[in-house]
Amino acid sequence: MQRPNILIIYTDQQRWDALGVNGNPDIQTPNLDRLAQESVNFDHYFVQNPVCMPSRASFLTGQYPSKLGITHMGVPLPEGTITLPKFLRNYGYHSANIGKLHFLPHANRDHRIPHPGYGFDHLEIADEPGPYEDAYRAWVRHKKPEQLNKISAGLPPTAAEWYRIMRVEDTVIHPTVNQTENGGRFDFKGAIPFPGDDDVTYSAFVAEQTLNYLEHRPTNQPFLCIASFYSPHSPWIAPQRFLDLYAPDSLTLPTFPPEIDAQRPKDGTVDELYSDAQLRSAHHGYYTMVTEVDYYVGQILDRLEETGLAEDTIVVFTSDHGEWLGEHLRYGKGYPGHDCVSRVPLLVRMPKKMKGAASGIRCEELVEGVDVIPTLLECAGIQIPPHLQGRSLYPILMPIKGREQEESSKLAPKPALMEFTGWKMLRSTKYRYVVHDDGREFLYDLEQPMGEYHDVASNNSYSEALNDMRYQLIQRVVRIERPIPKSWTY
Repeated sequence: MQRPNILIIYTDQQRWDALGVNGNPDIQTPNLDRLAQESVNFDHYFVQNPVCMPSRASFLTGQYPSKLGITHMGVPLPEGTITLPKFLRNYGYHSANIGKLHFLPHANRDHRIPHPGYGFDHLEIADEPGPYEDAYRAWVRHKKPEQLNKISAGLPPTAAEWYRIMRVEDTVIHPTVNQTENGGRFDFKGAIPFPGDDDVTYSAFVAEQTLNYLEHRPTNQPFLCIASFYSPHSPWIAPQRFLDLYAPDSLTLPTFPPEIDAQRPKDGTVDELYSDAQLRSAHHGYYTMVTEVDYYVGQILDRLEETGLAEDTIVVFTSDHGEWLGEHLRYGKGYPGHDCVSRVPLLVRMPKKMKGAASGIRCEELVEGVDVIPTLLECAGIQIPPHLQGRSLYPILMPIKGREQEESSKLAPKPALMEFTGWKMLRSTKYRYVVHDDGREFLYDLEQPMGEYHDVASNNSYSEALNDMRYQLIQRVVRIERPIPKSWTY
């Protein structure tokens, strides 16, 4: 059999509603909207951890963070871990990751040293946009060396501490730190123009090297290519030509419960967090970064069409987690995994030559990050190993034609599980349940107005719902256990 190619377009910190096709009237994503019209758009797709490293490890292994032992940041993924490219290697695949991988902590190492392979044949790793001497800076040095001092988004504070302790000299110039009063690696104040040329941004790097891989890959093998963008992770830096596509004053602001809204500065400036002006500037920068990625996604999709690869290639678009973007008066991501953090886009377009594939539909069922690897293996005609903890979404992508079509594409209802050190969260169609290792628990009724803001665990009218969510979480924890297999009876 001819196995399909697999292209995964992976962004960082992109919430589910940061796509026009997902109901956002403000954001400009014409190419991703086009992809959605040819894909199954999974409308309730949830990741397993609210921060980068555990979420990415879980996604590319098909296992929950607790199984991997990686439930918080800073834990390296062991080199022997079976990842998607290792699953595919025995079946003749050539695999590449271009851009962010983040299987290792990046703030305490020398990025000139070759990165562990993790099963990939081709690696161009740059876990941050420009502060380290890595594949991105090497690309800029080759392409436009005069731009090197303009590309860094800022040195992460933990990297600065490591440099200090290890007496490492930072030789990289970080222009946005001094560009504005609010510049810096964790600047949430709003939009920042990229200081360099448009064609040397991190997103341009990922796109150009992805296109280069597609052109020069071994043509006698199916491929797995992960194009891993850093956007729209903060700081929100983007070329001016993309910033100019938006009128910040016209952007829709989040709504807050009265008691939360009262905590915001009234008639504040961009310098005052959560003022209307600052929220608009933050949305401006965030949306612009998504639009820049969308531009390059368009180039990649067009190349697939031009070369005929679209006929044989599964295209997946998703993200590692979302972003509060001012909701709950917070920026970034983390506890307790609100929908704006845990729910991200998932678009899957099957190869065009696969007859009967679902296309241009929305799937409302709750699905999880751990479901993607089993799905891709089944799509490639590869058996699903028993240690994987997700379920294949193949019945949704390739529904059985005929009288039973509607029923054949349905999956049994399953709430989504998020795991972090010291707490777990279960998200059903109606509730979010959070429990801590010290016994504290919280329940949110998502069908109520502003339900994400109001804990109802102590409300007696929700006692039955609370008990049910406890029961479902216990069931899930038991069901996902994967003990080491026996070698014989005893």
